[in-house]
Amino acid sequence: MPENDTGGRLGEEFFTPGTSSFARFLAAHRPGLLPTRSPLPPGTVAAPDAFPHGTTVLALAYRDGVLIAGDRRATMGNLIAQRDLEKVHPADDHTAVAFAGTVGLALDMVKLYQVELTHFEKIEGIPMTLDGKARRLAAMIRENLGQAMQGLAVVPLLAGYDPKAPEGERGRIFSFDVAGGLYEKRAFHAEGSGSPYAGGALKKLYRAGLTRREAALAALQALYDAADDDSATGGPDLNRRIFPVVSVITEDGFERLPEPETADLTREMVDQRRTRPDGPGATS
Repeated sequence: MPENDTGGRLGEEFFTPGTSSFARFLAAHRPGLLPTRSPLPPGTVAAPDAFPHGTTVLALAYRDGVLIAGDRRATMGNLIAQRDLEKVHPADDHTAVAFAGTVGLALDMVKLYQVELTHFEKIEGIPMTLDGKARRLAAMIRENLGQAMQGLAVVPLLAGYDPKAPEGERGRIFSFDVAGGLYEKRAFHAEGSGSPYAGGALKKLYRAGLTRREAALAALQALYDAADDDSATGGPDLNRRIFPVVSVITEDGFERLPEPETADLTREMVDQRRTRPDGPGATS
């Protein structure tokens, strides 16, 4: 009988009290199911064009919470591997995660993270705090350090609504490095190869108290600037009807902007660019 084969019955480990972390449970009993297992032989370095990579993602706080968005392109070296990749995902009702980096590992890590938060709430009977969610994600990234050193890095961006924070500061943003370093960002942040250009645009356009519409337009302008200067970032594709993913997290929970709303805002932004190709000037 193969190892860990229980004939269709749950193993003893499922009935033994243990950690509230599903990732640690897998590490102890089924480590081969973790996305952080080593996919390459030791000492191997992945070629830049061997796996699809995704960029660019960003988040910004606004009046009602926090907005998180991403372009849709994945590249393999100089090739476009996918034009409609989803880089923004809900982690739970009041938290979302977006990613830049190796697509396959990132998608598996997002799925594991979603289960991690659900598992914790079922075991402990209460949701994890937003700070706790950020630390858990940092720990998962740290476990991927070996693959990151081989060229398979995943750099997520976490955004959430924190009801315990002071009024006006409940939309919170966390960034990470490939070693699992955790950093809280104020107002806005961008990740990925297009992040210098997206971040520069947000620095120009951001102001406190943005409405949802104003925040969405600022995010779309920033992603457009990123695509304008970074070939790995995809701009809006009006002919194929492929638009950036824009989502918000408020007191009411996670909401992805409906496709018609994103399409209308994108067309409005593109029309503005026809008369001002470099985008709007800084807000006062």
